[in-house]
Amino acid sequence: MKVNEQAQANPRPGKSQHRTLHRVFLWLCSIAAILVVGFLIAGDVLLHRAGPILKEKVIETLSTRFDSRVELDGFHVSLIKGFEVYGTGLKLYPNHLDMTDPLIQVERFSFHAYGWRQLIATPIVINRVQVSGLSIHMPPKSERANIPHLSSPDASAVDKSHSGIKILVNEILVDQADLVIENGKPGKLPLDFVIHQLDLHTVGAGRPMKFHAILVNAKPIGNIDSSGDFGPFDAQSPGDSPVDGQYSFSHADLGPLKGIAGILSSTGSYSGQLNRIDVNGETTTPDFRLDTTNRPVPLNTKFHAIVDGTNGDTYLDPVDAYLAQTHIVAQGEVVRAIGVPGHRIHLEVTVGPGRIQDLLLLAVKTDPPLMTGQVQLHTSFDLPPGPARVTSKLQLKGSFAVLNVHFSNDKFQGDVDQLSLRGQGKAGEANRERDAMKTGNTDAATAADVASTMRGDFTFGGDKLTIPIVNYEVPGAHIAMSGDYSLDGEVFDFHGLARLDAHVSQMVGGWKSILLKPVDPFFAKNGAGTQVPIQVTGTRSDPKIGLDFKH
Repeated sequence: MKVNEQAQANPRPGKSQHRTLHRVFLWLCSIAAILVVGFLIAGDVLLHRAGPILKEKVIETLSTRFDSRVELDGFHVSLIKGFEVYGTGLKLYPNHLDMTDPLIQVERFSFHAYGWRQLIATPIVINRVQVSGLSIHMPPKSERANIPHLSSPDASAVDKSHSGIKILVNEILVDQADLVIENGKPGKLPLDFVIHQLDLHTVGAGRPMKFHAILVNAKPIGNIDSSGDFGPFDAQSPGDSPVDGQYSFSHADLGPLKGIAGILSSTGSYSGQLNRIDVNGETTTPDFRLDTTNRPVPLNTKFHAIVDGTNGDTYLDPVDAYLAQTHIVAQGEVVRAIGVPGHRIHLEVTVGPGRIQDLLLLAVKTDPPLMTGQVQLHTSFDLPPGPARVTSKLQLKGSFAVLNVHFSNDKFQGDVDQLSLRGQGKAGEANRERDAMKTGNTDAATAADVASTMRGDFTFGGDKLTIPIVNYEVPGAHIAMSGDYSLDGEVFDFHGLARLDAHVSQMVGGWKSILLKPVDPFFAKNGAGTQVPIQVTGTRSDPKIGLDFKH
């Protein structure tokens, strides 16, 4: 009995300590729960206070920067991933433009802050903003003068002028953007530039902004990858804002440009001011072609150009190109047309050394090209704006020389060979050439294979080449002609005078020569043994060369 009473009066120390620790743990958990609830309440109060303040600063900054009415559908501050801020349904309507659609629209944007104090500071400096679903809708050119210019993002200007710029951003990452430029003409579709990625980096107030952009060009359609520096932005004179960088333009489809086709790629660099950008680059188009013939010819160029980024005017000085094996140098301008929409292209073009077959292969349907030879050419090139095909509105005026000409049509070349042989008084050889042509013995018929030379002036317009004067020479004959040649190769119609070294009687041979001797004096004129009217007419399938006494 005494033992039991003593045991009950003195319980074991281990149980008492355990109960005490348990009570302490419960108290600590209760205190922690109270602190968590208090923190959540304080955070909720902070977010409810910081959210509206920050939203107001976002709207005020955008309104000031873009001189626009700002709508912001949703704006939230969250603690789930730190101090995360995100907004939805952002729209900007310029104050001086009557636009149904917003100039700038953003589906969603977000950024992180490193602490709550950053969210209520002035100005708020944000390291990175992520944007998705950016859409910029540019009005027609006639209304763009009223688009507001960006105000200065310089932090010092903010402090001094209290202009309302409350947020400064160091980096903007844009995923999927769309730039739409309205044409303004009835039935004319707008230009649509799809930007896959755009990264903007502000390295400091009043300093250039680095950028990297990947976009789809509207016309010609292709992918442009460009990176460089822009700024600092000159709010008083935006065209004076500096810009420099590099670009690559790949898989550009020329098909949407009327009159031409092919897949173009280009690389280059640029520098200068927005209203005067100095561009150096190269292009390759392995399958360049005109819609009149649709026959591919490789075209490679190196160029230097001055571009006005505010209106698209471009001054080429020069473009150094190779069309197949033909060298082409062009200088000129691509500038806005006066009184009509679109741009006018005016160039001075020099061709040579080159091959006439390269030019004919591109421009004329005749297959194979009508002639081969070395070409030298200079022309003015004037292409006005408008919906018509390039070849129907293109205007050319210049001079040319084609040396060592050989015609691809055996009958045509045979006639030329006979003309040369008879002009030299070699009637027997000319007769054998004629007889071989009649029997179809082309090997014998082309044995002479006389080379021709042509020099002259020309104009081109309305799918037709007009030559007011061309001097055509083969051994024994000189021909001065004028006429027209259609680009489809269906018609060539030339008339003129042929001056030959030989007399009429010397050109026919045999007994006919005896009969014609009395008429030699009638055809011997102006120092020539024979002077007669001549014509070159017909079609690509049936060319004809002969005397033209009707003219």
